[in-house]
Amino acid sequence: KILLSVIMSKRKLSIRQVSVMTGLSKSTIQNTMDELSNPTIRTMEKLAAGLNISIESLYESDYK
Repeated sequence: KILLSVIMSKRKLSIRQVSVMTGLSKSTIQNTMDELSNPTIRTMEKLAAGLNISIESLYESDYK
């Protein structure tokens, strides 16, 4: 499970703000939040870098 929406909610960040922080399009962020797509590792790296967190923090998995 991708935790982007949880992280954004805790930090009170909008999709637009995350888009500016990460350089990703708003649609990419929305699709990632809604889990409508499987983001590439590059997308996850951009999200992690923009949000100043580890990639591992972006998802929940039994295989961490």
